[in-house]
Amino acid sequence: MASKRAVLIDIDGVLTVSWKPLPGAVEALAEIRGAGLAVALVTNTTSRTRASIAETLGGAGFPVSAEDILTAPSVTAAYLAAHCPGARCALLNSGDIREDLAEVNVVDSQDMDFEDIDVKDIDVEDTDTVPDVVIVGGAGPEFDYASLNRAFGHLQRGARLVAMHRNLYWRTDEGLQLDAGAFLAGLEQAARTEAEITGKPAPAFFEAALAHVGVGAEEALMVGDDIESDVLAAQRAGVTGVLVRTGKYLPETHRAASGRPDHVIDSFADLPALLSGSAQQ
Repeated sequence: MASKRAVLIDIDGVLTVSWKPLPGAVEALAEIRGAGLAVALVTNTTSRTRASIAETLGGAGFPVSAEDILTAPSVTAAYLAAHCPGARCALLNSGDIREDLAEVNVVDSQDMDFEDIDVKDIDVEDTDTVPDVVIVGGAGPEFDYASLNRAFGHLQRGARLVAMHRNLYWRTDEGLQLDAGAFLAGLEQAARTEAEITGKPAPAFFEAALAHVGVGAEEALMVGDDIESDVLAAQRAGVTGVLVRTGKYLPETHRAASGRPDHVIDSFADLPALLSGSAQQ
């Protein structure tokens, strides 16, 4: 651990649950920053912009700024710019992430205020407005039958399917809640296509995070509550993985996982001890 220069940290379920700090998380992050390690908060959260996340975390006492945060929407915007520049995109997402998708050409969205476009006025047979790409973000009330069926129609007409993540559920203060991955699987099967994933566990997401903090994979560790998307995916990218027993962590998913985490700790509050070599695992 003495060779580590940066820490990549998931937010939901690691630092917070329903945006409320977990015990000891604020103090642990302050200690890590005080030790001189670079920090990047890497999240599949799709309901808020980087600025909004930073404001909420800062208000809770976490020493972070928007520049410390890498989100699935911001990585998705970079992915679309690189792989399908200028593409017309349909967006299915819960939450306002316009700021982080400023360069994305959204022509169809379930958010009626997005770019002042009313989706009811879009002629799906008009090739000038039929999307080239369907973007699936995080799930919420917007994932109703009409929206999912509309996305299905775009895919049948040849649109590419890009998803910000495959998360099946996440932890809130009311318990586990369904996420977009549960709906994404249905769209893929119905449309006989496979989504291009831009957030965790995509290797490109971890590459972007490492470039953000300016270190090599062997110099970083990733802390997460999702054993597959956070921890094992990071390990496949050469990053040391640390699984926390908070958030969406379940013993049964731990036992059934496709690999073993490099480290397992009870909570993020235990990370400074792990970094100093004094933790009991």
